[in-house]
Amino acid sequence: MMMNGEQVITTYESILSTTGEMLTAAQNNEWDRLIALEKECRALTDKLIHNKPEQKLNAEFQQKKVAIIHQVLAHDAQIREITEPWMMRLQNILNTAGHKRNLQQAYQNGSYT
Repeated sequence: MMMNGEQVITTYESILSTTGEMLTAAQNNEWDRLIALEKECRALTDKLIHNKPEQKLNAEFQQKKVAIIHQVLAHDAQIREITEPWMMRLQNILNTAGHKRNLQQAYQNGSYT
């Protein structure tokens, strides 16, 4: 399907709205909601990828597109600031649990000698 300029911009605006909701979800530690919104955002970007514009965007739409992309990138940076430390803590917890389990198994199997 081909998209006209308005449809392209509307899709970009939907992506911007979704990333704004993602940021709010991350700020509120609503991880399930963040994941659901991330899937929604992926569907919107897939729509852009698979539905090329009918023609090149005019100057006005191109400016809007660029401005929206900058806002989306700003949201993404803020989301990463929140989620990356959380992901590191989770990874450390999982690594620690894995090490403890390995030690327990080693001692239970008598392979500590």
